[in-house]
This record gives sequence, structure tokens and C-alpha cells, in this order.
Amino acid sequence: MTSQSSPTPDHHSQPAPDTKDWTWTIERACPECGTDVSALSPQDIAIALRTCLPRWATVLHREDVAVRPEPAVWSPLEYAAHVRDVFKVMHYRLDLMHAQDGPTFPDWDQDATSLEDGYAHQSPQVISTQLAAAGRGLADAFDSVLKRDLNRTGLRGNGAAFTVETLARYTWHDIAHHLHDVNG
Repeated sequence: MTSQSSPTPDHHSQPAPDTKDWTWTIERACPECGTDVSALSPQDIAIALRTCLPRWATVLHREDVAVRPEPAVWSPLEYAAHVRDVFKVMHYRLDLMHAQDGPTFPDWDQDATSLEDGYAHQSPQVISTQLAAAGRGLADAFDSVLKRDLNRTGLRGNGAAFTVETLARYTWHDIAHHLHDVNG
């Protein structure tokens, strides 16, 4: 969505696609952001998700929210739009894991989505509202995970295997890492 009251983004080259395999963060602390998710339950992550939502709202109220810190690094606005979509994608994947045995997740190209959906041109107020709603929805879904479902599996298109528990951990690292990226 575009809003005429949105700040004018800093137009530069697109960031290079992130081709790193971040699945290792499920098992050990991330040296870049310091997040260690290795012992967290889905319920712990639900609490962390709810706790981070006001921090994202604060980020989205910054006057320079649409300004990229470097030409090839997303602005806080773009990161927030991405986080909103991470909440939605991971919620969908969690639902698939509950509904099917060993589903393969549809591919999601976060960089293409950023361009196609015009992250840099979206309204911070709209993103804030959508991010909070999607984050609460995912937190509720993680809160409702039953112990018997922790080991249900799903596969990413590249073959990376997740359980419900590791999907939750992977999700929280992603969100926490992006908070670190934007000094949130």
C-alpha cells in the first residue's frame, strides 16, 4: 500500500540478495546480533514476539524511517515491511505443518517481494498496524502449539528441514536479528 504521507525513501541500488543459510542459528548464538534461540520453546518465542512489537512501532515512528543507512542496505521501513511479511509467511508455514504431514513450503523470495510490493514506498503507519496484527497472530499460534506437535516437520524448497519447534526458533532469530539491524 502506498500513502501520500509516507516519507520519501532514499532511492539507491537494491541490496544484494541474502543468500546465506541462516538455519545454523537454530542451534547456536548468532555472533552478529547475539540472539541465542537454541533452548527456546514456541511459548517463549510467543512472549518474545509480543515484547518486540512496541519496539517495531518505535522504529516506525522515526523521522528518518525511510532513509537507508547505506545505499545497498534496507531502510528501517523496508526491514519493518519485511518483518511483517515474515510473520505472515511463518504463520502460514506453521499452519501447513499442523494441517499436513511433512509439507514442502512454497518458496518465498524476500528480495523479489520487497521490490514487487514496494516496501520502500509503504506507509509507516500502515506497516506498523499490519506488523503488530501479524505479530500477535503468530504469537498466538506459537502459544497454542501442543507438546505432541513440536516435532511435526516441514521442508523449505531448498531441502532445509524444520520441526514446529525449530521453525519457531528460526523465526525469532530472524525478527531479533532485524531489530538489531535497525537499532530497535
